[in-house]
Amino acid sequence: MLHEQRIIALDDAPSLADLFNERCIRTPGGLAYVQHLNGDWQHYTWEQTRDEVARWQAAMIADGLRAGDRIAMMCNNSWEWVVCDQAAQGLGLVTVPVYTNDRAKNIAWILSDSGARMLMVGTAEQWDSLGSLHEQLGLMRRVLCLETGTFGSDNFVTLPEWLQDASPVYHCQPGHPDSMATIVYTSGTTGRPKGVMLSHRNILFNIQAALKMFDVFQQDLLLSFLPLSHALERTVGYYLPMAAGAAVAYSRSIPQLGDDLVAIQPTIMISVPRIFERVYSKIMDKLATGSRFSRLLFNKAVETGWAHFLYQQGRAPWLPVFLVRPLLDLLVARKVRAKLGGRMRFTVCGGAALAPDVAKLFIGLGIPVTQGYGLTETSPIIAANPLEHNEPESVGLSLPGVEVRINEVDELLTRSPCVMLGYWNAAKTTQAIIDDAGWLHTGDKAAISANGHITITGRLKDIIVLANGEKVPPADMENAIALDELVDQVLLIGEGKPFLSALLVPNPEAFARVAEELHLDPANEAICVDANVQSIFMQHVQQRTASFPGYAQVRQLAVVNEPWTPDNGLATPTLKLRRNQILERYQNITERLYAGH
Repeated sequence: MLHEQRIIALDDAPSLADLFNERCIRTPGGLAYVQHLNGDWQHYTWEQTRDEVARWQAAMIADGLRAGDRIAMMCNNSWEWVVCDQAAQGLGLVTVPVYTNDRAKNIAWILSDSGARMLMVGTAEQWDSLGSLHEQLGLMRRVLCLETGTFGSDNFVTLPEWLQDASPVYHCQPGHPDSMATIVYTSGTTGRPKGVMLSHRNILFNIQAALKMFDVFQQDLLLSFLPLSHALERTVGYYLPMAAGAAVAYSRSIPQLGDDLVAIQPTIMISVPRIFERVYSKIMDKLATGSRFSRLLFNKAVETGWAHFLYQQGRAPWLPVFLVRPLLDLLVARKVRAKLGGRMRFTVCGGAALAPDVAKLFIGLGIPVTQGYGLTETSPIIAANPLEHNEPESVGLSLPGVEVRINEVDELLTRSPCVMLGYWNAAKTTQAIIDDAGWLHTGDKAAISANGHITITGRLKDIIVLANGEKVPPADMENAIALDELVDQVLLIGEGKPFLSALLVPNPEAFARVAEELHLDPANEAICVDANVQSIFMQHVQQRTASFPGYAQVRQLAVVNEPWTPDNGLATPTLKLRRNQILERYQNITERLYAGH
């Protein structure tokens, strides 16, 4: 009962502005946000945050912004991001988050399609990266930069110039729960980004449903590093802590994430598989160069921890080896947990499939990883693994109040108050994804077990159909291959072909060791087509995919020494691979893989 009382209920907060206002009333002096500024970590209370929000609102009103206007936000995670969002919500504005690492043409489309009247950028460098868009942005009422400087534009202003010195009143305009709160553009792997219209009810219902599955306390401290433009981070890493009264600390950057984890000592963290995979690869790489005893000790700690996890879950018996678990924890697991701050209660992983082996390693080391599933179009969580019923090979159980079912082609459908209002300026596209009965078609193939756990088996559009008619969902195989210490990224190909092939981006450190062993220069591009290099990679791929059916084995591969990133357009801002763009970039290479077949 106490847990329910401290969480702000839907009846007390029908809008996101009401949620923020209610939190400030209940715990004005409580810690709200932490960020690194001027060489030190700065702390902000809810009351301080509300006072700053009021100042931003006064400036927005002075700029002539009115309820319903859209404002775009393109900056790194920060207290100012929150202040801007809450200032807008309190005035009835609609926020449009923009990824800082998105391509200029995507940003141009988002600003134009949304009709944004104001753009906030974090730095002069972000402004400069827009280049040719400057003339187009000149049509906006306001371009606000958090960083000081001289930019030579009439509508461009820096934060100190824009804010007023007075202490204005905070505005929390009454809003209907079903009115639009935000337009979140999906970083789709194909085509132009689509603007997902989310209402206040969409997001708030999702928060309340998640809090019925997971306990979050006022004493919790979340470390935020996924972009707030990402629906998972925004809902679970920003609005949910507000409902629970927990604090959020903003990491300085991904390269500094390790240092920030130790400094902040968070209790909860939201992440995507790529982050866990990178840590996993570093651990495996370090073990590969360490002593045999170190590997045996580490593996024993993981296996024992995993067995104990299954015992706690009620899925395995007690084992005598548990008697030495405290020693293994002291020698191995505790050291790894210390690098995550030493206080992590659990981590939430979403955005894409997490390989079971990766989850097993972290869970075995005493770092609870719970995988979830959702879409921007569902605000975003559809399902998650409760800590007490955690099956890492699945994406968990549907949230309370969220309906799911499988249709005749094994596609997962969902229906709930979390389903979006629709796509902005795209009624036909909306009708194509939400049927007349209100079921949203996710496009993901799935299975639901007898105990309600959902397993995603692939994307309907991503299924590779070989020339012999065999169908191969690439995700599981790609996950298996990506866990190899030699591989950083992988894409399976073979649509309409007699067999599967793979494009591989090597792990730089491991690749350098292979080159050294073969007496080759890792800086030489020709190394990628060296027969010995190709043979070594093929051996690793075959080992990783040995358990897959014979028709699903990789017969040819190509090593490409160019990472697939948002900067070169080969990955989305959330690090999902753009399959079509990659295939187009490497068309000549893929054609050679099938020459003569």
